Amino acid sequence: MERRSWLNLDGKTVIVTGGASGIGRAVAQELLWDGANVAVCDCSTQEPAFETGAGRCLYVSADVTDPESISDMVEKVKSMLGTIYGLVNNAGINIPRLLVDPDHQYELDEAVWNRVMDVNVKGVFLCAQAVARELEKNGGGVIVNVSSECGLEGSEGQSVYAASKNAVNSLTRSWAKELGKRGIRVVGIAPGILEATGLRTAAYEEALAYTRGITVDELHKSYAKTATIPLGRSGKLCEVANVAAFLLSERSSYIHGVTINVAGGKTRG
Repeated sequence: MERRSWLNLDGKTVIVTGGASGIGRAVAQELLWDGANVAVCDCSTQEPAFETGAGRCLYVSADVTDPESISDMVEKVKSMLGTIYGLVNNAGINIPRLLVDPDHQYELDEAVWNRVMDVNVKGVFLCAQAVARELEKNGGGVIVNVSSECGLEGSEGQSVYAASKNAVNSLTRSWAKELGKRGIRVVGIAPGILEATGLRTAAYEEALAYTRGITVDELHKSYAKTATIPLGRSGKLCEVANVAAFLLSERSSYIHGVTINVAGGKTRG
């Protein structure tokens, strides 16, 4: 594919966490097409394949909840790809649970709460802190935090996930106030309902269907319903990736401290 240079990301090194699948993989691929050097950070032991453009791709297996693992990842990226310019804080998990489940099959407990918060909030904090230290040394850069539309709206059966994503929105606003004066922009993306990815596992769908009082077949049918989306369709992974690339670029140099919904206009009303 022909490289696109409008964003001027050529040769800039960007770390994408959770980059082996879903949104993260789409973002990593877009950045490679745009000429960036991309460090794909993920806990998966299987290295994903990408179409390479002018930029170089490095895969680093890391645990975003482990400070030592993140420190090692940053050092490896610097050694292999050079000065770090940006971070896409995308790694996250979703474990559907009800606050109270009379049948005690899918009730929220401390283990699930801690796991989701560890990855979705602690992981965002640890990665942002480690990379921000590098960006300050380098005179600036960009951090893009991936949130979710349900972080603002809430979501049945996904309360801890929604809470974790709203926490990410707050972190984005606060870090923007702290880091802007140091030449570091901090922005967020809140995707809405997207096309199917490999992250919709059988276990996830079974749990989500249960928490909503429907069957898995009914859940599958609900994916196609777009009555709450003014644009009348689900989003594409590439549409989220395009926004991430734009926010990383100097074309968005005055966008700071906000989270942009990429949700086709979906709102509570």
